[in-house]
Amino acid sequence: MPNHKMDVWKLAIGIIFLSQTTIGIMGNLSLLFYYLVLSYREYALKPKDLILMHLLTANTLIILSAGVAHTMAVWGLKPSLNDFGCLLLLFIQGFARNVSMGTTCLLSIFQAVTISPRKLCLKNHKVKETKFVGWFISLLWVFYILIRFILFMYTFIKTNIQNITRNLDFGYCSTIAPDEISNSLYTALVMCPEFLFAVLIIWSSTSMIVTLYGHKQRVQHIRSSHGSRIKCPESKATQNILTLVCTFLAFYTLSTILRGCIALLYNHSGWVMYITHLTSLCFPCFGPYILISHYSIVSRLSLTWLRVTFSPHFIVIM
Repeated sequence: MPNHKMDVWKLAIGIIFLSQTTIGIMGNLSLLFYYLVLSYREYALKPKDLILMHLLTANTLIILSAGVAHTMAVWGLKPSLNDFGCLLLLFIQGFARNVSMGTTCLLSIFQAVTISPRKLCLKNHKVKETKFVGWFISLLWVFYILIRFILFMYTFIKTNIQNITRNLDFGYCSTIAPDEISNSLYTALVMCPEFLFAVLIIWSSTSMIVTLYGHKQRVQHIRSSHGSRIKCPESKATQNILTLVCTFLAFYTLSTILRGCIALLYNHSGWVMYITHLTSLCFPCFGPYILISHYSIVSRLSLTWLRVTFSPHFIVIM
């Protein structure tokens, strides 16, 4: 009876992983296709759309490297990866997760600055914003690829030179446990920037909440004075981004806590690993649907498809 119960739970976990991964891939690729078409038709994306496009790309890499691997492992289709393959997969997961956090931080700061009452009215500020966003995203990708490459090479060289037995199991592959040098490098090069990004996300989110509250108070005063209903598209866009950012922060915090528990507990349960993996995949998988629900991108996708398919002169204002 206990074995039967375990089989049922493992089947349930496998279905959840498979559903989560499938939904995530469909959502991210659909929105990526939308932004690629939008970029092709309009030649230049807005800074906010450019940030979201790179965020979706990073999330897609997370799902393809982690979600697919975990799903295969739960269903008993464990991929046969050697040391290099396992480290390469962890390399992709790591830098994609870092880029996802960095672009989420940039999105939050960008929107907070955009709606700030103290925003400077510079000449050609839109062009400058686009260049700044493009340079920051490029720097973010290069920085984390280099950082993860350093960690990758250190672990790979250590494995081959010292011939250490693999003892850190990820479910789909295993590698050596990190030593003091690896932990120090990881803390300095990965955890410190992540902590800084988390602080900036909290600060910019708080700033947006304060600004939105002040705007709401002013609008209520105008409504009471003139008896008219005033709509602010910028406030709605800010609320949408705030929802996305807070969702990321909630899942990131929970995932970090669970990872810390796994690192501290030597005899942790296998279910703790499953919950940790599921939690870490929640934002990459369901984040696109927050955008779809709030931005009404489903209708915009349809209009973009009509615009591309039927006539190059068919103009749709989005």
